[in-house]
Amino acid sequence: MQEQECTLDLHTIEAAVAGEKWALEKVLAYYADYIEKLATVEIEQPDGNVKKIVDEDLKQQIGLKLLEEIPNFPLEEAKKEAAKE
Repeated sequence: MQEQECTLDLHTIEAAVAGEKWALEKVLAYYADYIEKLATVEIEQPDGNVKKIVDEDLKQQIGLKLLEEIPNFPLEEAKKEAAKE
């Protein structure tokens, strides 16, 4: 399987900070696997086995927190870094 390329370019980040729905969805999609990993918890079963499950409530909370923090992204710093490249 090929590694995923970074799909969050400066244009997408700027649009997400501005609140554009398509860009916010793209950011959430980009981080979906990571959010799912963070929301995975281990539950001990009655027989002593440990089962990993995704806590859907926690997954939603993490996604919402990401959406809340996007407007605080240091956009000017990102633009300066992009200009250097």
